[in-house]
Amino acid sequence: MYSLKEYYLYVARILSGKLNRIKVFYYDKKLSMREIAERLDVSIDAVVYFMRKNKLSRRSSSETNAIVFKNKKLSFRENTKLSPSEKKLKLIGLMLYWSEGYKSAKSSGIDFANSDEDMIALFIKFLRIIYRINERRLRILLYCYADQNIKSLIKFWSNLTGISKKQFTKPYIRKDFKNEGRKMKHGMVHIRYADKKLFLSIMKFIEEVKFKMRGSDSGYSSGL
Repeated sequence: MYSLKEYYLYVARILSGKLNRIKVFYYDKKLSMREIAERLDVSIDAVVYFMRKNKLSRRSSSETNAIVFKNKKLSFRENTKLSPSEKKLKLIGLMLYWSEGYKSAKSSGIDFANSDEDMIALFIKFLRIIYRINERRLRILLYCYADQNIKSLIKFWSNLTGISKKQFTKPYIRKDFKNEGRKMKHGMVHIRYADKKLFLSIMKFIEEVKFKMRGSDSGYSSGL
């Protein structure tokens, strides 16, 4: 039987004739060392040893994370063949998110918050028709006051959005409030969907709309 060191040396000799192939796998095709090991039918430790022995520079953690993110499968299917009414819906959805969505570059997904039921209904319709999202990934956070009926509010928003009550997270209940001037009859909800690529897609289209609006001298016409 081989010792571990002898095994590495043995594999290194086998892989030595595949140096250029490994370089193509790692640097050009951006495969991970695990994927390379699977393709060459050796252990990942052997690939690590071989790269170290041949002084092949390894990716940084940030580069690795960027590749992993790029290769991550989408959880939605963007609708690119839009009817005139769907183009209007897309523009409405983008403008809603521009005004009421969480837009930090650090966001791991979308978060749209509002107490207006029409806005919430339209935004959900936008996600379903324009992005054809995975319904199971939707989450709703209810924000309400301590003297409101939480179960009744969840039922209201569940019926309005068509999202199961099971997809509602623990509500945020505000206890320090004043009765006068209250406007949130049904509380407020956050529509959340954890997919960074969806967030980036929405933000990209928002930037395109902003660019077109700034460059338009005779009104804005959506080309979405």
